[in-house]
Amino acid sequence: MKKYAFNKDNNNHSISQITLTSYLTGNGETSPVTERLHDKMTEDRVVINGIPATSGDDEESKRNCTCIQKMENSISVRLPESKYNQQNSLPFKPTVIHWIKERTKRSCTKKTLRKRIPIVHWLPDYDLSKAVSDLVAGTTVGLTVIPQAIAYANVAGLPPQIGLYSSFMACFIYAIFGSCKDAAIGPTAITALLTRENNHGFGVDGAVLLCFVCGCVELVMGILQLGFLIDFISGPVSMGFTSAAAIIIATTQVKDVLGLNYPGAKFLQVWEQIFEHITETHLWDCILGISCMFILLLLRKAKDIHIGPDDVKERKPFHEFLGKLLWLISTSRNILVVVFCAVMAYLFEAHGSHPFILIGYVKPGLPQLSPPPFSTQVGNTTYSFVDIASTLGSAMFVVPLFGILENIALAKVYSDGKAVDATQEMLALGACNIASSFCSSMPVSGALSRGAVNHASGVKTTFGGVYTGIIVILSLHFFTPYFAYIPKASLAAVIIAAVVFMVELHVLKPIWRTKKTDLIPACATFLSCLFLRLELGIVIGIGINVLFLLYASARPSVTVEKATSSSGCEYLLITPDRSLVFPSVEYVRAVVSKAGVKQGSSSSPVVIDARHIQGADFTAAKGIKSLIEDFVHRKQPILFYNLKPSVVNIFQGVQPKDFVYCQSENELNDLLNQYKNNKINNNRNGISNTESGTK
Repeated sequence: MKKYAFNKDNNNHSISQITLTSYLTGNGETSPVTERLHDKMTEDRVVINGIPATSGDDEESKRNCTCIQKMENSISVRLPESKYNQQNSLPFKPTVIHWIKERTKRSCTKKTLRKRIPIVHWLPDYDLSKAVSDLVAGTTVGLTVIPQAIAYANVAGLPPQIGLYSSFMACFIYAIFGSCKDAAIGPTAITALLTRENNHGFGVDGAVLLCFVCGCVELVMGILQLGFLIDFISGPVSMGFTSAAAIIIATTQVKDVLGLNYPGAKFLQVWEQIFEHITETHLWDCILGISCMFILLLLRKAKDIHIGPDDVKERKPFHEFLGKLLWLISTSRNILVVVFCAVMAYLFEAHGSHPFILIGYVKPGLPQLSPPPFSTQVGNTTYSFVDIASTLGSAMFVVPLFGILENIALAKVYSDGKAVDATQEMLALGACNIASSFCSSMPVSGALSRGAVNHASGVKTTFGGVYTGIIVILSLHFFTPYFAYIPKASLAAVIIAAVVFMVELHVLKPIWRTKKTDLIPACATFLSCLFLRLELGIVIGIGINVLFLLYASARPSVTVEKATSSSGCEYLLITPDRSLVFPSVEYVRAVVSKAGVKQGSSSSPVVIDARHIQGADFTAAKGIKSLIEDFVHRKQPILFYNLKPSVVNIFQGVQPKDFVYCQSENELNDLLNQYKNNKINNNRNGISNTESGTK
């Protein structure tokens, strides 16, 4: 049954006009006026929604209309739903099965399919020109990722082939589920460093399992839409973490540039070992490493060299060709330097000379497709999945969190002003890591450096990653025997030349100009990551930011000024700048009371302008009640101005006495004028009483 309210037109005596005025929900029992309504309906014609209802017998009327309530000008009538409202149904509390069915039905729509599988959206419009652009971009990124992948495997403390294993499967998966065409998924410097710090001696098995766990965490975060967690990592904290990570990564590569070989990955530990073994430096490795860094930094600027006249119309094809050639050389600088050094080392080896330390044997061929290892053996001890997971600890959440942060930051850089779907990026990155773990991969994410190469190469869709993956597979299949001749110093130079630009010193000046206190979490994060652990530094930085937020919430800014109403009444206007919550209640109460006593002389009315108070809680309501009682006790008026209705309801919930509030300036002036008149009358009465007493 449904309830409807009808108005009865009393002006027409021949026909009882009943019109629908409101829709009511709920159930009701038949009231005593039922029979009277039926009698009236049988005596007169009834018009419902303009349609006359002919009179009939009582039984027919009772079946068709039952009265449940009669009011002053309206009658609430319960109509049979099957007869008058067949399209609507009573709201009911859905069961879990019904909720799952509804969610599944809503998810299995064309719109959701295009949103969650982006390839369905752009594939129908894929043409030859886009394919050529993706081929060029994918090949360029593929030539960039090969030396980087081998070098990042060294950063992670893993065999060189693991870096290459991490560089192709994720590209294929992201081409299907990815939403950012410029993202180049694969090993990155930060994920490699986090893998090294949290491997705990489990070797390749630990890194592969960490990749799988990262994928599962990212996938769950995407399903639960937990992208808001990234917002708790502020810009200064992210800057401190990235800068510290870059310095740590560069520090771990210094020993390879100097040709030293010793264990250790901590910042202080590495530098202690460097100074302890500095006399063992290999001269040719040092020369090669420094030369490679210089050449890489020089080639990085080659793309900025201007060829030909400034006027585009005056340029010749030769100028365009030279410009594109310089861009290609600058973009492919890593592979060019590594290949040149490998050829040079091979020639030395062929003539029986060994001036450089080489990376050595690289396992040829593609990895075997197999599930990630859920148990591993280190020495004579076998570790189960639970043992490995408990050892990994916070890394199971820190590594995927920063993988997501890297990827979303990359997507925002090249979004061209469009909104970035963080949920989709989480789902895509989770699928990439899970799939990559079946290929013996370490954790992967979007690399900003390769994303810049992708964007500059003119990539059109995520299908460019497919060509990148093909390049990596071809290198694994055909060129792994030649990777053994790559000098470690050249790979170290590639890493140092890449991460040196991750140290964001240029951000310090804008932070200093805008808000100097933001340097506190930035410096705390930087120093904690550098001298303690990366994940601990992040927690410390986020903790300091949260403390700042809590302090700002507990100590809002309260403006106190004297004002005069249009009627000439002087009052004290107090304006808090944010909502009232439990940490700030006592502070605001103390400020208002102090201002009322000192500046208001315990007599002037106090008006609290609540335009910025968007919400309150129970503690705030209790504090306001106590504040009102303080003012009533010393007979000083206190008024609330511009209170939101929701805040009024919260304050009234604790039943404060003499709670006076107004919404408009006219109401405020009326109240102040009333107070002024009362004060004048009281003064006159006091003077009269004094004179009477004197007489």
